[in-house]
Amino acid sequence: MEHRRGDMLGIMADMPLDLLFAAAGITLMAGFVKGAVGFAMPMIMISGLGSLFPPEIALAALILPTFIANLIQSLGDGLAVARDVVRRFWIFIVMMLIFLASSAQLVNLIPDQILFLIIGAPVVAFALFQLGGWRLRLDPVNRLRDELTLGGLAGFVGGLSAVWGPPLVAYLVAIDVEKREAIRAQGVIYGLGALALLIAHLESGVLNAATLPLSAAAIPPALAGLWLGSRLHNRMPQATFRRAMLVVLAVAGFNLVRRGLMG
Repeated sequence: MEHRRGDMLGIMADMPLDLLFAAAGITLMAGFVKGAVGFAMPMIMISGLGSLFPPEIALAALILPTFIANLIQSLGDGLAVARDVVRRFWIFIVMMLIFLASSAQLVNLIPDQILFLIIGAPVVAFALFQLGGWRLRLDPVNRLRDELTLGGLAGFVGGLSAVWGPPLVAYLVAIDVEKREAIRAQGVIYGLGALALLIAHLESGVLNAATLPLSAAAIPPALAGLWLGSRLHNRMPQATFRRAMLVVLAVAGFNLVRRGLMG
């Protein structure tokens, strides 16, 4: 593992300009999609940057821009509204943070291809079923069970890959949350997850003195994309917003499956 980490740091030191531009373009697109539908920034970055860099570097690169983007979306309507989101979804949040902090320490123990398949296959299945007309609807009576299950799943997958969006998106779609509230909820919950991820990967060593500058450099293109995407979001009807969320899920999931199968 030390040899592999040394190789990754060598790649970063000798990174050519065209690679940097490609990474910036992927980050800009990830920010745009997040601004439009509220999520998928980590999925797009981990799958796109994972085509350019080893997975650990791709993971490190997305941590700071993801945290900043979620901070902006979570506080867009003020601190009081963000607190209301925390009160409503606190069970989901607690479970996500517990499992995220625990599973982050396993990131170097699971083969890259297995990780991509574990994330991508369920994402594709859920999105295609939803786009095909199947609607997952959750009974409010079972809310405790649903948030315990989906929050734990989101955290476990998120700690390994920085992709914890699909379980939350599935939950928000299933309870038919209005698009503005969905953006707020995702901003707050993903923001807390991104903060936990940052701390966890400072501990795991994925985010270190060599990878922090790359992650910081990804912030400006991410914020530019976020601003552009938010302008599109404001013009989208609710039905279009929901369908856009599912299409983004399917595309990102297919790309992860492709990476897992191709190795």
